[in-house]
Amino acid sequence: MKGIATLGKGRLPALPNLASAEEQGLTDFEAPNWYGIFMPKGTPEPIIRKLNQAVVATVETPSVRERLAGLAATVVAPERRSPEYLQNFVSNQIDKWAAPIKAAGVLIE
Repeated sequence: MKGIATLGKGRLPALPNLASAEEQGLTDFEAPNWYGIFMPKGTPEPIIRKLNQAVVATVETPSVRERLAGLAATVVAPERRSPEYLQNFVSNQIDKWAAPIKAAGVLIE
C-alpha cells in the first residue's frame, strides 16, 4: 500500500515525506482524524468540567505524550481542549459534511 496524501493541513511527523492534500493542490480540504469524549445530554456541568480537567491532565503526562507520539497522534493545542471548543467543532463538522454526505446518498440505518 502506498499513501498518496495526508488529509490534514500539513504533513504528519510520522510520515514526513508524504505531502498533504493541500500541498498537492486540493485547497480548502481537511479531513483529519479526531477524538472527543461525549456525555449524555443533561450531564451536570461540574461533572463535565471535572472529566475535562482529568483528561487534559492525563494528556499532559510524559508517559501518555510518549505513547501518543508512538502512535503518530498529534495532541491538540490547549485552547482546543475545552467542552465548548468540542461542541463548536462538532457543529462545524456536521455543517461541513452534510452536503457531501447527502449528495453521496448515504442513508442512516
